[in-house]
Amino acid sequence: MARYDAEHVGAAPWLLSGPALLVFIALLLAPLLLTALLSLNLFSDTEGVLPVYSLANYLEVFKDDYFHEIFLRTGAMALAVTLLCVLLGVPETIIIARMAPRWRSTFLLVVLGPLLISVVVRTLGWAILLGNNGLINDALQALGITHEPVKILFTQVGVIIALTHVLVPFMVIAVWATLQRLDLQVEWAGLSLGASRLTVFRRIIVPQIMPGILSGSIIVFALAASAFATPAIIGGRRLKVVATAAYDEFLGTLNWPLGAAIAMLLLVANLIIILGCSKLAERRFKQVFE
Repeated sequence: MARYDAEHVGAAPWLLSGPALLVFIALLLAPLLLTALLSLNLFSDTEGVLPVYSLANYLEVFKDDYFHEIFLRTGAMALAVTLLCVLLGVPETIIIARMAPRWRSTFLLVVLGPLLISVVVRTLGWAILLGNNGLINDALQALGITHEPVKILFTQVGVIIALTHVLVPFMVIAVWATLQRLDLQVEWAGLSLGASRLTVFRRIIVPQIMPGILSGSIIVFALAASAFATPAIIGGRRLKVVATAAYDEFLGTLNWPLGAAIAMLLLVANLIIILGCSKLAERRFKQVFE
């Protein structure tokens, strides 16, 4: 009887997670597998996708300087967005966490509120703000900082600004979760022993919230590297990133295998970076809380 119960208890987690696992396989793994297979097909301008398997699409991406530039641009933009989200999101989260409870919930809602709005709507709003006749250029000229409109729209700087606004809430959420475990008594002890607030922040607060910063950085970098709507609207047709390049191959030239190869390379690059940062985050988490 005991053996019977043990066998059924051991199978219970699989039975409970089975439906979710099937949905995960059907909606995520199966499309990824089909995309990976599609990336191995050859393409002909006259015959379309050919039932011939080869690594030619991947070799084309690795050999073409055009794709090198796109991948480097995407990585640089994702890194810049991640750094800006850390610089803006971490102090913002700490300030909100130190507010009175009635103000804390209000300001937290203000910070996370943009997540309730479609990313396309927010990006279109930034397109209006960053345009030559937008509010930002009008303000710069009214203050006498510039005498003519500054070109921000359809530039890499404009895409970074818009993506930072879109992704800062994810950094706030990650750091907020870590701040809930922050021991304020350790901070007060450091201040009572004569340490400056900067020293306390650098030696006590930052090490304890580092797991949240690393987790938020992973999320922000992955979302920024794979973003499509914001670079497509703010960057325009000339400023290509990996996601828009794959889109153009799928719907522009109809070269689906090459588009699938670009998408798979982006996925692999993201996975390598995410897994590496995850290992670092786990190590930092153990050092802080063990």
